[in-house]
Amino acid sequence: KMKLEKIIKDLNLRIISAGSDDIEIINGNIGDLLSEVMRTAKPDSAWITYQTHQNIVAVAEVVGIKAIIIPYGLHYSEDTAEKAREHGIYLLESDETAFAVSGKLYGLIS
Repeated sequence: KMKLEKIIKDLNLRIISAGSDDIEIINGNIGDLLSEVMRTAKPDSAWITYQTHQNIVAVAEVVGIKAIIIPYGLHYSEDTAEKAREHGIYLLESDETAFAVSGKLYGLIS
């Protein structure tokens, strides 16, 4: 497990929406099919996805996911960022590939 602030720094992630301080990430998940993420993700996870719409925030809240990361320099819409702020979910952006982000994240929290 690792503090989210260290993950953000080590992976050079841009913060679009922030939740509470002192969050620990203990697991990760990669997926774009929301029902599959709801079935497989664990609480206190970071989730890597290409999805940027508001429904990802609802999924994160139900599952207990603390941070959502989008790769490849993609961007969240403002309505998604606003919903994440309301629910205290971190939205993070990376310019790297999903493969690179997942490998680095795995190395940090395993």
